[in-house]
Amino acid sequence: MSSLFLSPREVLPAAVFSQWLRLNWAARFFIACFAGVTGIVALCWVVFGFGSLGLDATATFAAILGITVTAGLGIGLMGLVFYSNRSGRDDVAGGGTIDVPQTLTLAALGRPLTSNQEPRMSTIATKDGTHIFYKDWGSGQPIVFSHGWPLSADAWDSQMLFLASRGYRVIAHDRRGHGRSSQPWTGNDMDTYADDLAALTAKLELQNAIHVGHSTGGGEVVRYIGRHGSSRVAKAVLIGAVPPLMLKTEKNPGGLPKEVFDNIRAGVLNDRSQFFKDLTMPFYGFNRPGAKVSEGLRDAFWLQGMQAGYKAVYDCITAFSETDFTEDLKKVNVPTLIMHGDDDQIVPIEDSARLSAKLVKGSTLKVYPGAPHGMAETMRDQVNADLLAFIKGG
Repeated sequence: MSSLFLSPREVLPAAVFSQWLRLNWAARFFIACFAGVTGIVALCWVVFGFGSLGLDATATFAAILGITVTAGLGIGLMGLVFYSNRSGRDDVAGGGTIDVPQTLTLAALGRPLTSNQEPRMSTIATKDGTHIFYKDWGSGQPIVFSHGWPLSADAWDSQMLFLASRGYRVIAHDRRGHGRSSQPWTGNDMDTYADDLAALTAKLELQNAIHVGHSTGGGEVVRYIGRHGSSRVAKAVLIGAVPPLMLKTEKNPGGLPKEVFDNIRAGVLNDRSQFFKDLTMPFYGFNRPGAKVSEGLRDAFWLQGMQAGYKAVYDCITAFSETDFTEDLKKVNVPTLIMHGDDDQIVPIEDSARLSAKLVKGSTLKVYPGAPHGMAETMRDQVNADLLAFIKGG
């Protein structure tokens, strides 16, 4: 049932209402009170003292009409104050729009724009309609980051800020089902992850890009090159990455037993919130003697994990543990840096980085003594410096 009353937004011209909203609350309140009080006083005078003036009928009618209109406008302005001060909240709740100053819009985009430029959108749509969120900071040679499970693009903030401040364009996306991207029921597999990455690089028209992948993201980078080639790729960096294959098989006797991943699935199904919180301890090496535990970092990991879709989190366990990247690694034909901690409790180095280094021709393996799986945070200064040196290197 529609309302019997019209709102000020419906009655006033859009330009008038927009200018009214640009006034701060105090200014609106003062104007409305002044007009309202003036109108009410005039109306009282009409009722109680107007007859003593001795005007003729025509003048009396005109004066009463004018004062009544003034009183009505004043009271209406008072109502407009209260309506307009809550209109922003109502618009958001109702799916409407709010006038946002241009400077605020541009600041949110993270890069200045001139009047003849269009802001870069923060999502792309893949061929199956999934929307992939990404962050795009700075300018220069592009560096594309692929995050680990169950995190989001925010896991790369330390590296992105560091490199963008040094003249690079840094881009990080939330994998489908993770972070701010769509949560489709299907497509939570490594082939689709790689295709999504290809769609992002094509949409942004990236060339000569450096791809950096951590953990599951390292597998994504390798599968991307394996499926789509390296024509857009200048270099690759794998940090604590899952290739060649995490699962123990006849051909991969050094892998982890299937029970390990079954336990991860069980933990996610039983109480993923507590599971993510507990996982931070070995992930960052906080369970080692003498480790300095950061509760803030643990909370950040938990928050990113809880942003991910339940189905995507569950399916991705199979994707990162059972995908064999052996043939993809053989196709990597760009300079590649493989960074891994020798105390990685999530992706043990012996069955990952050391094997990958043998499969990627001309790659460089850099081992970090005592470093955990999440060394991009716990050792950010060293990791950032080594990344920059590799990127600048010939």
